[in-house]
Amino acid sequence: QQQLVESGGGLVQAGGSSRLSCAASSFFSSYTWGWFRQAPGKEREFVAAINWSGGTTYATDSVKARFRISRDEYKNTMRLQMDGLAPDDTAVYYCAAAPFGSNPRDAALYDYWGQGTQVTVSS
Repeated sequence: QQQLVESGGGLVQAGGSSRLSCAASSFFSSYTWGWFRQAPGKEREFVAAINWSGGTTYATDSVKARFRISRDEYKNTMRLQMDGLAPDDTAVYYCAAAPFGSNPRDAALYDYWGQGTQVTVSS
């Protein structure tokens, strides 16, 4: 069974930093990987994504200047470095994988999802 496993997150103060990691098997080496988040009472939203080679990244406007996505293809690990965190960033963050060529911002195209990790930003 193919799995994505997130780690990191937790409680952080506003203005602080946190780093999320997503570990996967080599099965996902050619996939597009993404991060999505879901805050209480809100729909799941796209945060950032990276293509199979790590050469192309995508991010939603609200995090572009603060979050950085990266991928270690040899370790099959993806990371999301989050700086300048704000209370509005509080959510459960999910790692996901979509087949090559998928629209990286469309959650419906992601076939595999991690269990999610909580990020809470206190004001």
